[in-house]
Amino acid sequence: MTGDNAEELAVEQALALVGGRNHARDRADDHARDRVDDQARDRADDRTGDQTGDQMPHKQNPGEPADPHPTPYATPSAPFAPSPPASPAPALPWDRARAVAARAGRGGPLAVVRLPLDRALGHVLAEPLAALTDLPSFDTSAMDGWAVAGPGPWTYEEGVSLLAGGGESPTAARLPDGTAVRIATGARTPADTTAVIRSEHAHVDEARGLLSTRRPVVTGQDIRPRGQECRSGDQLMPAGTVVTPAVLGLAAAAGYDALPAVPRPRVDVLVLGDELLAAGLPHDGLIRDALGPMLGPWLRALGAEVSGPRRLGDDADALREALASSDADLIVTTGGTASGPVDHVHPVLAALGAELLVDGVTVRPGHPMLLARLTPDGPHLVGLPGNPLAAVSGLLTLAEPLLAGLAGRPAQDAYRALVHADVPGHPHDTRLVPVVHRAGRAGGRDHVAPLRYNGPAMLRGIAAADGLAVVPAGGVRSGTEVEILDLPWAPATPWTEGCFT
Repeated sequence: MTGDNAEELAVEQALALVGGRNHARDRADDHARDRVDDQARDRADDRTGDQTGDQMPHKQNPGEPADPHPTPYATPSAPFAPSPPASPAPALPWDRARAVAARAGRGGPLAVVRLPLDRALGHVLAEPLAALTDLPSFDTSAMDGWAVAGPGPWTYEEGVSLLAGGGESPTAARLPDGTAVRIATGARTPADTTAVIRSEHAHVDEARGLLSTRRPVVTGQDIRPRGQECRSGDQLMPAGTVVTPAVLGLAAAAGYDALPAVPRPRVDVLVLGDELLAAGLPHDGLIRDALGPMLGPWLRALGAEVSGPRRLGDDADALREALASSDADLIVTTGGTASGPVDHVHPVLAALGAELLVDGVTVRPGHPMLLARLTPDGPHLVGLPGNPLAAVSGLLTLAEPLLAGLAGRPAQDAYRALVHADVPGHPHDTRLVPVVHRAGRAGGRDHVAPLRYNGPAMLRGIAAADGLAVVPAGGVRSGTEVEILDLPWAPATPWTEGCFT
């Protein structure tokens, strides 16, 4: 038993250490192979020291003699038959794997497209957003009321008003001292205006044609002067800013009809596994495909343009053809990353001469995830484990930082938050645990609560979560801080207390 199947044992071992429970020992014989694998991996890590894993090619190294008995994978057109790949390189620590993925995403120059404002939402600015005009572009009234000049009381002309968008009134282009004119919010104020008096603060003597106020008048009150918000040429937003609805509004106000943006990275999703059903209830050893419906929306939330999912089953030739013909920036596969009889991802990558950047990560769930570069100029492939929560782990560990680099935006940084309960850890790997944020009560600090149903094959916990706790080896105690990765949405349900925690 390898990879995510050791998750339950790891949790029990940690609970035994923290809480004195011994039932994990009763299952030791069933998991002997897991411990042997883990010990071998630890020895390999010790031998390799600070190896980053950036260069782990399948291809033959320059200067090496040709293999006298080449496998079918050396030539993509050769007949395809699965065979186990060479001994894998040591798995990378979780934080180092994320750094490798982020660096891979930043490996080339970013393309630039000009998008109309109605198509730019969610894209990233390829250039700084500089104002094309002063904001506001002329002195305007901030309130409905009266524009006045000089000290009062003021005379006014009945029936004359200044409206927003009405241009300059010939009778009020310049306001002489001692006079007033009605004005609407957003209208241009006449030259020599001292202040705007709000309608509710003004007293109008219609019989005498006089305007007065009992409040003191401050020069410039309720006037928005030209350039108050910015001057033409001022930088409003830096390159790399995600275009939100508010950014669209600012861009329009500043004079833009289109924005220079980085195209969304194109992603193909390939679902592997003959045991998966696209519809209906599980039956006869078949299970529902949970990842196909989930990955597309999740990747779109990370800023990608997604095609698929395509369901390929356990067909190595179909997988190889799909990879060779893809024009995406990133290909995401589900399942098939281990070394079982129908795990074809490694052999197919070898056949295509791909370069492995990450081959396994010391994280639970999701240990057998991988990142590869199919050609020197891309595209990349992220191989996710088949278990649903393990796939989420791979998505946030490798796909998220890679997509951030491809889209020109910074990758999400983990931050620290107080945890409200003991969280068991793996004996020597990082563990990602679904959590939900809670507001502090009675003056207490805000915190996160770990959620149940967090096994590698489970989605019930992550469906109620708004973050993942990055739990170090050995676990964390209640009342201490733990690193948090946010999910790109608010929690789905308000009733996680008791049911999920």
